[in-house]
Amino acid sequence: MSFFAKINAKQQMGIAALIMGFSVLLSRFMGLLRDKVISWQFGASGETDLYFSAFVIPDFLNHLLAGAYVSITLIPILSKLMEKDTEDAWKFFSSVLLWASSLVLGLTIILWIFAPFFAPILAPGFTEEQIQRLITFLRIILPAQVCFIPGACFAALLYIRKKFTVPALMPLIYNGMILLCGILFPYLGLAKGMEGFCWGVFLGAFIGALYLPYLAAKSDGIRFYFTWKHAKLKQLLWLAFPLIIGQSIVVLDEQFIRIFGSLAGTGEVSLLSYARRIMMVPVGVVAQAAGVASFPFLAQLFAKNDFEAFNTTLNNAIKNTLVIVLPITLYLISVASPVLGLIFEGGQFNQQDTISASPYLQIMLIAVPFWALQQILGRAFYAMENTKTPAIVGTLITLLTVPCYFYCSSRFGGISIAIITTASIGFYAFSMFFVGRKKFINAYKGLLCLFGKNMLLNILPFLLCIIGSFWLTKIVQESFSMLVVQFLQIGISGIVYLISYLILAKFFMPQNIQLIFSPFLKKLRK
Repeated sequence: MSFFAKINAKQQMGIAALIMGFSVLLSRFMGLLRDKVISWQFGASGETDLYFSAFVIPDFLNHLLAGAYVSITLIPILSKLMEKDTEDAWKFFSSVLLWASSLVLGLTIILWIFAPFFAPILAPGFTEEQIQRLITFLRIILPAQVCFIPGACFAALLYIRKKFTVPALMPLIYNGMILLCGILFPYLGLAKGMEGFCWGVFLGAFIGALYLPYLAAKSDGIRFYFTWKHAKLKQLLWLAFPLIIGQSIVVLDEQFIRIFGSLAGTGEVSLLSYARRIMMVPVGVVAQAAGVASFPFLAQLFAKNDFEAFNTTLNNAIKNTLVIVLPITLYLISVASPVLGLIFEGGQFNQQDTISASPYLQIMLIAVPFWALQQILGRAFYAMENTKTPAIVGTLITLLTVPCYFYCSSRFGGISIAIITTASIGFYAFSMFFVGRKKFINAYKGLLCLFGKNMLLNILPFLLCIIGSFWLTKIVQESFSMLVVQFLQIGISGIVYLISYLILAKFFMPQNIQLIFSPFLKKLRK
């Protein structure tokens, strides 16, 4: 009997969240290391602006084919078919894989050919010389999408069988290849500037996002039928269609930073992207991991019509995530400047770049709890095979947001872009919470009260961190290098926050400590 079979569903979801969270943590750190190499070599320059902007069209293609939502649309239907008729389930999976692979291949070829037409549209603030360089980057990165979407189909199979290890490795290999090629290719004379990182995107997508999950699915007994037709394809399209036409602010948030950042001035795309990279670490490690881990369980409970357990699982996922994400968010806000400096400063990225990017990061970090809330609520809707509601809400907020970006980006610069992106994510999370009040009424029990209490619990540690970091800089800045000062600020502030938080939690919210040191961790260690 497997380890997962010996423990209850809540513990299974917790362990799955740990696996995915640890994977995302390593992946984010590898991503930050990659960005450190980029910032060291190129700083916040036109070359880095081009690299970040080159992802706009490939990411849009992924969204157009619901690539980011393959697991969300495929898992509920495939799970039900696996329960009823295994052979029919494999035929359905085969038809989805054939259609998805064919469509992404065809559209990639079209976009590759017409890249010179699309490049000026996605970066309206770039010069003609920059546009030509952008076309080169775009044509290298675009074929990676041919790997991502079929790879996501194979990963969905593994999620259904509650095998999280290979999906956890996929982003690690992807980021590792980008870093390796970005350093190695220029050294060997195979690429100039940031072209090596672009080639790393393609090779990382092929090895990590496609070949690895294919091997895992094959070893797990995948069966393939060359068939284009299946009765459930209509249901899949019905689920995917709102995600395809619904331009959700969650999906387009990063694209807006890249597009409108080009209007805010040279280097602003890079500074905003660097800040967003750090902001997305707690989002990925806590929020995304919780959403990914909870989704298969929520989908199964909905399929069984066990709504009581569904609401309980959703309530636990939101509560536990908020308890963990709030102190992490406030701590990172208090040490935003030294974190940016420690990770990126050096080479072509100077102290002035750190000073410029710090307020961007602090503003974006405010959105982290809202990212967490919408990640889990969105998957709760998807588990109920309701993709229309998140798509409609996201599209409406996107339509309200775009004019704000157009008006503010060239007038007020990068700071306005950071404010708008944070406000839009907060508004989206509140809207999703509001529209879900009837569907998840029992899952909302005690959430607002818990949020308020945890905010109060974190105020004192937050203030102590800010005051301590300020005076620490005053005391040691003349005795040590800036790198050491930044390291001390982050480390000592972290210790101060943790100790003060645990003391307050012990007296006022002991259940938070029980969550952090929860029983399933002991089982996992054994």
